[in-house]
Amino acid sequence: MANVTLTIGGREFMLACADGEEAHITRLAQMIDEKLAQAGVVGQTEPRMLLFASLMLADELHELRQRPTVAPPPPPAPEPEIPEVLVEELVRIADHVENLADLLEQRAPNA
Repeated sequence: MANVTLTIGGREFMLACADGEEAHITRLAQMIDEKLAQAGVVGQTEPRMLLFASLMLADELHELRQRPTVAPPPPPAPEPEIPEVLVEELVRIADHVENLADLLEQRAPNA
């Protein structure tokens, strides 16, 4: 267990926390201190400061929860697999069309 000293609203508070959590707890305390400064309630009684900080943070959380969430786009649909029989038939038809085009070119009068 680690101990951390937090300064909130001009007052110091000693708090025990898990080892390695000191920096995170200190950042959270700084957020609360900033909220109190914004509200102009620094120097009030501890319960009053706690009340204001709690209300302001709860309001922020409420606003965040009210924002519409944007769903991620669906993954692209997999390309359909063409059966081998169909591929072979398409190749045969393409060859036939090319042969017909060659015949037409041979029979067309020169311009």
